[in-house]
Amino acid sequence: MRIATALAAAFSLAVFYAAPPQPAAVVAAAAPAKCHRGEAGEPAADSRGRSSVDAGEVRWEDESKYDDALAHAHRVWTSGGLDKVKVRPDDASSIADLQWRDVNRSDGKWAERGGQWAPHTGADNIYFNDHLLGDRKAYGTKQWRRSVAVHELGHALGHCHKTINWYLTVLDPDIDNIDGITEPTGTDRKNYHALWG
Repeated sequence: MRIATALAAAFSLAVFYAAPPQPAAVVAAAAPAKCHRGEAGEPAADSRGRSSVDAGEVRWEDESKYDDALAHAHRVWTSGGLDKVKVRPDDASSIADLQWRDVNRSDGKWAERGGQWAPHTGADNIYFNDHLLGDRKAYGTKQWRRSVAVHELGHALGHCHKTINWYLTVLDPDIDNIDGITEPTGTDRKNYHALWG
């Protein structure tokens, strides 16, 4: 009996060591990235539930004059392996999940806010602030508009504000810290995959 048990144990170990590594899909996903906790109402971590994503996609409507910036944001958040969530224009057979709009505000927090993702019961909104992004304004360049659009679409995809010391992220809450970041960084990509697979 002891010989049979020893042989069974040896066989089990041989199978264990000969087994191929598990595919990536079987390995547990990383925990969602933690959020910067600077503002009231800021979530604790990235969240599918706090996004504009509906059934694996975001259907959007354009009511903004910043077409280049929003087209750029759509392109960089859906390419290079970031393909789990489809971002598509709304059409006659669908209901919009997200609307791109313009505002011109300098009151309160808007004085330093280039844009904002605002969740609603119906379609969510992303606002571009003409006060900062308009021509001849403080952040009125193609590059800045693209940075703001990528930042805000990141929120629509469920990502919260992050301040990650020496790691660059387009989700930094300080607009000056995203200067020149016009696409998701390596950190943002990692967080996307942790949230969406």
